[in-house]
Amino acid sequence: MADILKEHIYIVPLRDVKRSPRWRRSNTAIKDIRKFLERHMKSRDVKLDRSINERVWENGSGKPPRKIRIRAMKFEDGQVQAELAEE
Repeated sequence: MADILKEHIYIVPLRDVKRSPRWRRSNTAIKDIRKFLERHMKSRDVKLDRSINERVWENGSGKPPRKIRIRAMKFEDGQVQAELAEE
């Protein structure tokens, strides 16, 4: 595995998810998290950890959290790996 270039903890706002239909909100939240990390970490190769998915889906597809705290690491090869940050 390559060395970590940069590491950040982000609080990703998911308020725009409420604009999508109720049955699609958690899917939209995952896409928004990925888009947020692409924009802030400047990489198209984003891998989300299972813990993020479980946190978003824990209340079902209609009630994702309003915001989520994520620890993102960018490696030398440009890949970004994200996991749920400990509170």
